[in-house]
Amino acid sequence: MKTRAFPNTYIILFGLIILCAAVTWLLPGGQYVTGSDGNPVFVQADSAPQTWQVFSALYNGFVKQAGIIVFILIVGAADFGIRRFISKAGRYDKAVLALIALLFSAGGAIFGMSEETIPFVGLVVPLTISMGYNAIVGLMIVYVASNIGFSSAFLNPFTVGIAQEMSDLPMFSGMGYRIFCWALLTGLFIAFTLIYASRIKKEAPQAQSAPAQSAADGGHARHWIVLGILAASIVALIVGTVAFHWYIAEISALFLAMGILCDIAGGFSANRIANEFLAGAKDIFGAAMVVGLASGIIIILQDGHVLDTILHSLQTSLEGSSKTASLAMMYGVQTLINLLIPSATAKAAITIPVMAPLSD
Repeated sequence: MKTRAFPNTYIILFGLIILCAAVTWLLPGGQYVTGSDGNPVFVQADSAPQTWQVFSALYNGFVKQAGIIVFILIVGAADFGIRRFISKAGRYDKAVLALIALLFSAGGAIFGMSEETIPFVGLVVPLTISMGYNAIVGLMIVYVASNIGFSSAFLNPFTVGIAQEMSDLPMFSGMGYRIFCWALLTGLFIAFTLIYASRIKKEAPQAQSAPAQSAADGGHARHWIVLGILAASIVALIVGTVAFHWYIAEISALFLAMGILCDIAGGFSANRIANEFLAGAKDIFGAAMVVGLASGIIIILQDGHVLDTILHSLQTSLEGSSKTASLAMMYGVQTLINLLIPSATAKAAITIPVMAPLSD
């Protein structure tokens, strides 16, 4: 029996654009205006049904979110060569297990690494097995660690950055609390992982010696230099955004410089660096497309004068409910969206323009 493939994210997003265009024909127009008391007041407005605009939604979405899209491409381009170099690490011990877990957790919190770490699992698992651990340890320090960081992200431009930009909040504001959550969760995770790994090694037969790293790779020196550049970049990013109010342009420049320096430290030639950047931009272009399409959805609703009508309907449905009940309903809607759209970037771009004003 032939199974049906689940539609990919782009098909879902374009389907939502068409659905939203149809909604502009069905719902009455409306908008929020500032009342005499300074609070937003909903008033009726002429509707503007959308038709051929569904085909210009991608262009308009790209124009509206051009800064975020360029930022995504630069981050992806800079990150690609770094990930490829780190994947060639040779020998491991307890300290390096913790460092690798910390690195991938930071990758989830800063770069939004998640399913991109799956190829690294295949590289790390054989190493952990040769050291006397098991495959679960390799899976934990790579994939689970990245998702620990992703769930407590403090600088992820694809979720926190997009959400705060669309909520008209200062970029990466409230970072202190998120850093605390990330440090707490990551620390507990690393402690649990090392305890588990120690028990596994005690129960396992004598481990084979770890494979020696080829001198042609530059030895461990190059590896530690790259890790040092990454660590320095993370510190610079935190200091810059908190103390100097860095925004997209400054953060993009930092990631670009970090990527070039790490590739140079990794021994890459100029042509190799350029190729790695192009490969990274190509690898992350899907996320840029998602942001453009998702922004196009909101533009269709805004141009059709029905976005505020939807917000007003949601607001009315929540009137009389406690803050806890309202929050639970919003969380339920978000959970349903999670089932349909796997991309965190898409969810942030689609739901924040609705959820943020609704929260206000």
